[in-house]
Amino acid sequence: MRFTLLNNKINPVEFGLKIRMAIFLNIYRKTLNLMLSLSVKSNPIPNDPIGELELDTQKCFLYLLPYTSQTDLLILRKDCLQLGLPDPLADNKINGDRLPRFVFLDRGRRFFKSPQLTEDTRLLFTKYFELHRSHPELDVQLVPVSVLWGRSPGREKKLPHLRFLGRLQKLWAMIWFGRDNFVRFSKAVSLRNMAQLQGSDDEIALKLTRVGKIHFAKQRTSATGPRLPDRQAMFRQILQSSAVQEAIADEAKNKKIDHAKASQNAENILHEIAANVNYESLRLADRFLGWLWNKLYRGIDVKNGDRVRKLAIEGHEIVYIPCHRSHIDYLLLSYVLYHQGLVPPHIAAGINLNFWPVGGRFRSWGAFFIRRTFSGNRLYSTVFRQYLSELFHRGYAVEFFIEGGRSRTGRLLAPKTGMLSMTLQALLEGHTRPISLVPVYVGYEHVLEVDTYAKELRGAAKEKENAGLVLRVIKKLRNMGKGYVNFGEPITLNTYLNQHYPQWKENHGEESKTWLNSAVDQIAVQVMRNINKAAAINAMNLIGTVLLSSRQRALSREQLLSQLSCYQQLLNNVSYSGDVIVPQESPQEMLDHVLSLDKVGMIQEKDNFGEIIRLERSSAVLMTYYRNNIQHLFVLPSLIASIVIHHEAIQQSLLLQAVQKIYPFLKSELFMDFADDDIAPLVKRILAELQRQELINRHENMLTINKRNIRSLQLLAAGVREIVQRYYITLDFLQADPTIARGSLEKESQSVAQRLSVLHGINAPEFFDKAVFSTFIASLRENGYFTESDGADSAKIAELAAILRPLLSGEVYMTISSSVESAVEKEKN
Repeated sequence: MRFTLLNNKINPVEFGLKIRMAIFLNIYRKTLNLMLSLSVKSNPIPNDPIGELELDTQKCFLYLLPYTSQTDLLILRKDCLQLGLPDPLADNKINGDRLPRFVFLDRGRRFFKSPQLTEDTRLLFTKYFELHRSHPELDVQLVPVSVLWGRSPGREKKLPHLRFLGRLQKLWAMIWFGRDNFVRFSKAVSLRNMAQLQGSDDEIALKLTRVGKIHFAKQRTSATGPRLPDRQAMFRQILQSSAVQEAIADEAKNKKIDHAKASQNAENILHEIAANVNYESLRLADRFLGWLWNKLYRGIDVKNGDRVRKLAIEGHEIVYIPCHRSHIDYLLLSYVLYHQGLVPPHIAAGINLNFWPVGGRFRSWGAFFIRRTFSGNRLYSTVFRQYLSELFHRGYAVEFFIEGGRSRTGRLLAPKTGMLSMTLQALLEGHTRPISLVPVYVGYEHVLEVDTYAKELRGAAKEKENAGLVLRVIKKLRNMGKGYVNFGEPITLNTYLNQHYPQWKENHGEESKTWLNSAVDQIAVQVMRNINKAAAINAMNLIGTVLLSSRQRALSREQLLSQLSCYQQLLNNVSYSGDVIVPQESPQEMLDHVLSLDKVGMIQEKDNFGEIIRLERSSAVLMTYYRNNIQHLFVLPSLIASIVIHHEAIQQSLLLQAVQKIYPFLKSELFMDFADDDIAPLVKRILAELQRQELINRHENMLTINKRNIRSLQLLAAGVREIVQRYYITLDFLQADPTIARGSLEKESQSVAQRLSVLHGINAPEFFDKAVFSTFIASLRENGYFTESDGADSAKIAELAAILRPLLSGEVYMTISSSVESAVEKEKN
């Protein structure tokens, strides 16, 4: 039996007592297990511990629990059996020895004493260490596991929740938190590595025990977060701060009101802004959102949650920065974080969402409301900045949308840096915990508001959020495919500033303004790039990319499936980033899935030659939204294919030069992350893949079209077609009038693009968006295409235009040329 292995000096009386205790324990477990099966539904974190934590099921397991609890042990056992992990109640059999597969670190409060108490725990570890030294091939995985009953952090000025639950507390927890129970698995620790440490087995076991207790304490904090504030006390602290008091005095002076009235204005602003988190409201939200996702989507695919859990356990202040596609984004991210065992963040939400009946509910879930602009309102900006600083100081996770609003085109918008600047200022003000920005890619196979976006892009006014709008959206609730949340590579601000601005800790006050503005801009761009590096490709945006590559928006089923396979291979063999999620379904499975959604105006037709998949014209604008989500992943292969197609035969060195000339503008527009030095090897890898797929031929340094597969190459090339056309419009204006004012250049370029879209059936809404022309012109300036006198460098402009000109069709070139000529003549007259 287990205990005989740990202590060989058991007398007959003690042995009989142990036998009786084991029988009672077995009966108790069976009874308890029946109660748990009726009242408890646990959620494992992560959902796939074998994959995410890289657990090896062929090795021996030893589960480490924080304190003695038969309830927690049985819940762990149930989850382990469902997840394909070894049974904790079974023994490890190691060369004739039988050892327990679970161990408790602490006694805790218990009904039956466990054989693994503190002393026996050390003896058990010692036995495992001895076996590792005598069996070199042995490597037992120690897997820390904790069971969380509820996630309430408690409130300030109240006693904190007990770490251990007594019998009555556990019974109440089973009743009240039975559906709010989480089993948290952690990364395994190698006992082989532990056994090789210096010192006696007893010393190593004690060290392991101490480290384990610290780990569980940090894990509990990462799940519950700091205690919720006494709201009025926090308000008093903010209002009494020197910065706010100065702003109040300034408000009183400028508006000629007394100090009390100005103070009341400041307090009103705080009430307008501040969240009022309620744990029970969060629990209800979890139930509602669970129902909502089941109603809307066929599952939520979450990747890289371990990154955030690691930051939380290490004590980082976490700032989540997701892309913004839909109002669903903040609900989805909070729900995902809750089920990743983390604290839902305080969320910066637009003041437009503070309407009845959802405003108060959002506030109780962690939303704090922010006006669209602070311009000219010192009191508001100071109070808001102080409130945000207080959130950081108290250790609350924060979430904001760096794009400011929802993207109507499916692309990332230019970052708004106000909230990011305030975050860096909080760090400069002496914040002691490291602050980490976590970029988050949020994607959908169907976005709820996409129809509304299309109307707005056609000129309709944006409808103000209200209860009626919510009800209309609820009516549309039905299956919309899958949702995706992918946590990108975090940016730890302290580390980033140490690397790029090593003197940042010494520059304060006025001295900090110069480097701070530069740092904010650079970090904002890096956040956007990291979001794009974590893109989640799905069947909808991949099929949309293929169909929109055809001018007729129609392909035979065979060609569509072939092109899907081409793109899938390209993504897998020439990866944009290790964080990109590539669909693993077959092309046929992806097509069947999208057709089953019946939401995109995709029609199946048959003729004498087979089946045709066609996208209705009215749906083309909607489909560009999904294509634009992943356009950055294909733009370089598309550019390469376009150059080969239009030249028919070109030297590899010339193609590389052309790509290197164009890439800086693609990088700026699409937030791409490749350094200029990475382009040459990347182009070679793409060419090798296109050759492997037999889309091109290579003869020494010469690249030519493989005419047998020219259609696939044409479809691939189409992904960059509209970008090249836009660039050429602006370059043609600069060639015709190098001194044209920037405002006029943007406006006239936009007008020609609108004309081109009508004459040539271009359905992409971003094609004539003024912002993309502004970005391109700014990139021209940054890359030296303007002289110091602010006129265009005609030689460099002509060189770039000469590279792009062959990539345009004759009809498009004539339309651009004639339109630009007419516009310039009109301007002169």
